[in-house]
Amino acid sequence: MTQDDARRVRVLIVDDAPTVRRLLTEVLSADPELQVIGAARDGREALARMGESKPDVVVLDVAMPEMDGLETLAEMRRRGLRIPVIMYSSLTRRGAAATLDALALGASDYVAKPSGAHLRASVEQARRDLTPRILALGRRAAGLRGKAVEREIPTAAATVVVPPAIPPARADIVAIGASTGGPNALAEILPALTPELPVPILIVQHMPPLFTRHLAERLDAKCALRVSEAATGVRPRPGEVWIAPGGHHMVLGRDEEGVRIRLHQGPPQHSCRPAVDELFGSVAEVCRAAVLAVLLTGMGQDGLAGCRRIRLGGGQILAQDETTSVVWGMPGRVVAAGLADAVLPLGALGGEIERRVQAQRKRRPSAA
Repeated sequence: MTQDDARRVRVLIVDDAPTVRRLLTEVLSADPELQVIGAARDGREALARMGESKPDVVVLDVAMPEMDGLETLAEMRRRGLRIPVIMYSSLTRRGAAATLDALALGASDYVAKPSGAHLRASVEQARRDLTPRILALGRRAAGLRGKAVEREIPTAAATVVVPPAIPPARADIVAIGASTGGPNALAEILPALTPELPVPILIVQHMPPLFTRHLAERLDAKCALRVSEAATGVRPRPGEVWIAPGGHHMVLGRDEEGVRIRLHQGPPQHSCRPAVDELFGSVAEVCRAAVLAVLLTGMGQDGLAGCRRIRLGGGQILAQDETTSVVWGMPGRVVAAGLADAVLPLGALGGEIERRVQAQRKRRPSAA
């Protein structure tokens, strides 16, 4: 093995469709930082190859004969194989449900297959959506941590003037942004919050349509707070959690009766719709200092601009730490920019949200 081979991310493709295996092999092999070390047609063949080829990342189809993606993933974890897995699933109700099952079993991320798309569209989708996820997860798995941080979080990160340290205003709303690894992070944070939480929570999780509805339903079943997919016109109330639907930006507005959620389909930001920056920017404008923002695991820099606006308005910002993040891109950029009030492991974030929301309720009037 050459030195260049040692620094490339090794990928195993698992899909029962020959055309998909061929397509993904061609697209991924074109990237000089990736090496496709095999393509298996079902879970049994994939498990046999994993012992021989030692991939850094597995791209795993959901629906396959013999042994499907969920069975394969469960068997991998049973055998102690901690290889990052990206589910490659169809954009259907069944595919969405299976993908969330896979994330609960330990899959790291997912990419929705283009439905009925032309071959060229499939190639572009794989290059745009799949390649960066493989690189982000694979660099870490391959032991190239320093390179991953260097590429994901520039050392010359932009900074802003941080206001002087003063007692924070009372938080009247919690806004959360997440991407890669977010569903599992939310499944740990939300159940840690009490049903008496005196503020609403608005969440942007990068997910396509259908997926966000299933995510809301699953989180609702796990925690004491009411979790729903958001709709235009909703007035968020204490103890409610609203998740932006896939394909729509979610923003907060104010009218004569109070605050109200609005959805729109403006241009994607950072190739995302919903985008964290859209939500964070709107809550900074409407609630000013009475905001507690939380940025969780995810690739890229969505949320950075919104956190700047929240910080300049006097709001509070929490960021998930690097160790517990699947990808320390979104929270890492906020930390590098000096915007975070606290950087905490995933297990501590629920308690810290509760503490900060409750701390100022009796001591200071709202700034909203």
